[in-house]
Order: sequence, then structure tokens, then C-alpha cells
Amino acid sequence: MFTGIIEDLGTVLEATDINGGRTMTFSCKFANELSVDDSVCVNGVCQTVVALDESSFTTQLVEETLRKTNFAAVKAGDKVNLERSLTFDQRLDGHVVQGHVDTVGVVEDVVEEETGWLYRISFPEEYADYIVGRGSITLNGISLTVAREEKAAFTVAIVPYTYEFTNMHELQIGTRVNLEFDILGKYVLRYLKNREG
Repeated sequence: MFTGIIEDLGTVLEATDINGGRTMTFSCKFANELSVDDSVCVNGVCQTVVALDESSFTTQLVEETLRKTNFAAVKAGDKVNLERSLTFDQRLDGHVVQGHVDTVGVVEDVVEEETGWLYRISFPEEYADYIVGRGSITLNGISLTVAREEKAAFTVAIVPYTYEFTNMHELQIGTRVNLEFDILGKYVLRYLKNREG
């Protein structure tokens, strides 16, 4: 479990295709505090550390992860948002994030304002019920608030700190991003659909 509060902006050091999956190595300022088998949220995807050294860690991605996330297109040199798993003595500053990506969205527009940036993200219309204005959403592992909602798109407002210390400043029109909808909302919708059925 994670909070969506990014701890480090890492870099993909290596991305190697293996038997339909991938092995990826990421630079990370807290790598020396990790152990093999720890969970790290990388761009919103919960991944297991399989190897590490003082400044980097390695994960393995299976076919299902590559199908459901944007990691098939991630390459060496790309910036990634990193967060260690939540411990019980931490404050929950963001929202409950599982690191289980629901779908991939696409950046449709980026507007720079005087005090921040607005990002409009489109997503498959079948997920429209999961978006709530002023509700929580995870974009590439970042806990954000939905500023505006549409049928198959939403807008988030990005403050300068988030813009600088996450990979938001790397996103351009057409960039694919990992989306995880609020887990509480997903359970409520599932319950209501089951009752209707």
C-alpha cells in the first residue's frame, strides 16, 4: 500500500526484454534502504525488488503488467516517480494507493498558468463512473485531485512543487500515463452494481 506522495524522481538505467516480460533497473536515492522482496511503487505500479545495489534497484515485469500499464514503452533515460510502501507509523498524506493500475490515459492538453499547470487526461469511457470531481486519482503514482471531470477525460491542477519533483514536467501531449482510481470508490460501485444485479 502507498500514499501517492512521491519520494524520489528516479531514472530508468536499463530496460531489457525477456521472454515476453521485462527486467528494469532504476536509479534511486533510497536504494540503500531497500531489501530484495520489498515493494516499490514505480510510476504508479507496485513492483517487487529482485536485485539492488547502493544506488539502484531492479524489478521484473510480467506480460500482464506490460498489457495494463505504460511500461512497454518506458525506456532507458526516462524519469519515473518512486515511493516506498507505507508503514503503520506514517501519516497518510495522499490517499490509499495500491499500485494496481486500472488503465492507461493519454495527456490531451497542458496549459501553463501563472501559478501552476493544468493537465487534461483522456481515458477509456468505460471507467467514467470512477471519476468524481474533487475526488482522488493516482497518475503515474502521484496522488492528485480531480479538478474537472468530463465523460472520458479529467483535468488535474499541478502545483510547482509537484511539477518540479515528479515526472509531470516530462509529460507532453500524447504521453501515456498510468491511472489508478480511488479504491473506496471502486468498492462502492461494485457493491451498487451487485445490488442492482
